[in-house]
Amino acid sequence: MPDPGPSPLQSSLPAAATRFGTHILANARGSGLEPAAGARSALPSPPARAFVPAPAAGAVPVEAPAPGPVPDDPGGGRAAQQVRAGVAAVGRPGPVLDRILRGPSGLGTASLHPTRREEPGASEAPVAGRPIPGLYHHPVPEPDPARVEEVSRRIKAWAMDEVQLYPDEWEDQFDGFSVGRYMVGCHPDAPTVDHLMVATRLMVAENAVDDCYCEDHGGSPIGLGGRLLLAHTALDPLQTTKEYQPQWAQSLHADAPRRAYRSAMEYFVQRSTPSQADRFRHDMARLHLGYLAEAAWAQTDHVPEVWEYLAMRQFNNFRPCPTITDTVGGYELPADLHAQPAMQRVLALAGNATTIVNDLYSYTKELAGPGRHLNLPVVIAEREGVSDQEAYLKAVEVHNDLMRDFEAEAAALAAACPAPSVLRFLRGVAVWVDGNHHWHRTNTYRYSLPDFW
Repeated sequence: MPDPGPSPLQSSLPAAATRFGTHILANARGSGLEPAAGARSALPSPPARAFVPAPAAGAVPVEAPAPGPVPDDPGGGRAAQQVRAGVAAVGRPGPVLDRILRGPSGLGTASLHPTRREEPGASEAPVAGRPIPGLYHHPVPEPDPARVEEVSRRIKAWAMDEVQLYPDEWEDQFDGFSVGRYMVGCHPDAPTVDHLMVATRLMVAENAVDDCYCEDHGGSPIGLGGRLLLAHTALDPLQTTKEYQPQWAQSLHADAPRRAYRSAMEYFVQRSTPSQADRFRHDMARLHLGYLAEAAWAQTDHVPEVWEYLAMRQFNNFRPCPTITDTVGGYELPADLHAQPAMQRVLALAGNATTIVNDLYSYTKELAGPGRHLNLPVVIAEREGVSDQEAYLKAVEVHNDLMRDFEAEAAALAAACPAPSVLRFLRGVAVWVDGNHHWHRTNTYRYSLPDFW
């Protein structure tokens, strides 16, 4: 089947995002919020780079002003507070900016969500599943069906034929995961199906490691560290002597998770820049660290405090997926901008919020499994002495707080550094967050809601 071409959901870079950033900064300076003279800029202008992909079809060129200086923000959230204060200081904005600020929440949210409907009366197309009552989320259109079909066909061929990832008896579970629909919904601005396949292979490989090393397809906390370490060398190659190199290379084919990691990473580095590949390896090390913390608690039968659980979830979460949104989109967020504390805070909040979505939608599935599976509602119930229903509803509020913080911080960063690559990356992360919720909500093969309402 030929590549069906760009998705109709493919986003462009609206000039309004840049105008919004300069508007807020001007108001903030006029209200006495400008950084002190000589303050070190936390967000330098992006340097020239060799990797310059062709613009996506339908992209709108933007003349972006150079970002203004932003003070260091070690306290977390100062930039967002300044933006909010700047808006409050100048009174009610005009109708266009008012719509952007209205959101539905978080300053500038609309400019970060290309798939969010803004027209009055627009509604989501009927799909299976219902959202969790009270959960803060944004409806998105159904993923492009032509792309879903093609990605689904290619990923199944890769999993079954190229890396022999699953035995035949797991085929129904593989199909029920609907990974093609998941990735198309999370990356609507991918220029081609080949770009989408980069994310899809990595997603499937990560789930194979989780299932086969940690969860219900042979996983165990016992010996997990050794298995993860060897699997990680498929992402971050071992540099050793000529005598031992062949043994390591052979080990990459020893089990399905390592075969999947090795192959998915080979495809990824063909399309990514060296800094993007290194960024991904770093985030996968974070993920593996989170796996190990959860495994250690399982071995000692320890139920963490709620804050401890949330700390673990900042590592054992979806962060490696949205962090590659620029690779999948065919461009690069420069490494120095990606590494800025403000950008790292946005990514952490996005990963935390999307992972709590998984806790909430998979709640009944995990309760039905063997043993005790830690998730946020279970930990809240145990540690705070409340009913299962009260714990679940409180977990919904924790998610909502994380989502609103994510949106406020992303908007503050967009206002402080309206460089095109920053705006597009923030928008891509926000779309990934929305697509992740849409997949969880509509995947009734895997998930059902508890009877708490």
